[in-house]
Amino acid sequence: YETLCRTFGLDVNGRLQNFSKGMQRQAALILALSTPPDYLLLDEIFDGLDPVVRQLLKKLLAEEVSQRGMTVVIASHNLRELEDVCDHVGFLHRGGVLMEQELDNLRLGIHRIQAVFPTLPTPEQLSTLELVHWDTRGSLVSMVVRGEEEAILETLRQWNPLFCESLPLTLEEVFISEMEAAGYDIDNILS
Repeated sequence: YETLCRTFGLDVNGRLQNFSKGMQRQAALILALSTPPDYLLLDEIFDGLDPVVRQLLKKLLAEEVSQRGMTVVIASHNLRELEDVCDHVGFLHRGGVLMEQELDNLRLGIHRIQAVFPTLPTPEQLSTLELVHWDTRGSLVSMVVRGEEEAILETLRQWNPLFCESLPLTLEEVFISEMEAAGYDIDNILS
């Protein structure tokens, strides 16, 4: 407890109600990590923390997981923050688990491809691919495709692209793709 208080730099004699939102969050973390728990459940844990404290927290959680085998479950809408600390993710939708998977496997199974073709194929002509999303801007085709990356690129090479590359997806892009695949119409929500 004392080590964590020094690490976070909190006044142990201060009153919680006088602390800022971020300081209150830090105090809660100090108390939780001091117990030391086997399981730590965190909800929007990075909310209200400045960037330095966020990095400190990520480091402390990683140390606890690697040294003691603690399991950390983080619920968050900030998917970018989760990419740095999680090795397993689950997406919740309408009260149920939409999907759950190891983060590395999740990223390996879905790809964003950008390509330029001399003659633009239609999504129907690429029916052997499991297209999740298809968008054209001029001659540039941007698509999200499930499957093994090399097999996807090999299929696209049959259309003699002038340019074709696979780009990594962020966890947020994977989440949106999964939501669209589950029938969630993102475009109608935003319009």
